[in-house]
Amino acid sequence: MSKRHTLSLSLILILLCATPALSREHLRLATTTSTENSGLLGVLLPPFEQANGCKVDVIAVGTGKAIKLGEAGDVDIILVHARAREDKFIREGYGVDRRDVMYNDFVILGPPADPAVIKGSSSGAEALKRIADTRSPFVSRGDDSGTHSKERSLWESAGIEPEGNWYLEAGRGMGEVIGMATELRGYTLSDRGTYIAMTGKTDLVVMTEGHKTLFNPYGVIPINPERHPHVKHALAQDFVEFLTGSKGQQIIASFRKYGQQLFFTY
Repeated sequence: MSKRHTLSLSLILILLCATPALSREHLRLATTTSTENSGLLGVLLPPFEQANGCKVDVIAVGTGKAIKLGEAGDVDIILVHARAREDKFIREGYGVDRRDVMYNDFVILGPPADPAVIKGSSSGAEALKRIADTRSPFVSRGDDSGTHSKERSLWESAGIEPEGNWYLEAGRGMGEVIGMATELRGYTLSDRGTYIAMTGKTDLVVMTEGHKTLFNPYGVIPINPERHPHVKHALAQDFVEFLTGSKGQQIIASFRKYGQQLFFTY
């Protein structure tokens, strides 16, 4: 066989081997930085991909951006945590069949010295009021995420519009914000999962927790195929059934970092 024919045969074999990978169906998922930063997606997605012969393309952004991607039809499904905004997304016809997936809670973190004396506060709003009164450094996500939405609601409950050089809007993901608050010896609001995942990378400690206003539920919503006919609705629905079914729920409930459970199932 000539060298030319050998090269041609090799090229054919390469193309044949690559074809299955190229033909795999892709599901576009917009989700929060907390599901990515915590490491949950790394254990949750592979079983679904293997069972369905597909690839999940993850876009990890704040909840606000994830919802906008869904409104534009740029993704097939969203997994987010801002219930009022999720309900609005459904009402306006962008999504269908929202399901509860998991939950954890928000916590207010601060340096061990606690200069604003917020430990033991009766609520998240009271803790933020003490931070503002003492003008202690506070790092906000400032990115229209679910965590940022929760923070804004707590400031509103406290009757405060935060402003001044003590209040920093980072426009970053949760992991980066915790890192910034650590450097500034300041406070921040975090989901518990990301905080646990950053064990050993910060000396901030939980100052305020356990209040009902700090509850943090996550929901999954397929994009409405009537609004955006090109979305892969059948595969998105399969993903919903996986997340809320026994297999997905067991993976979520058993996921731990440093011996601690990060997310809880219903």
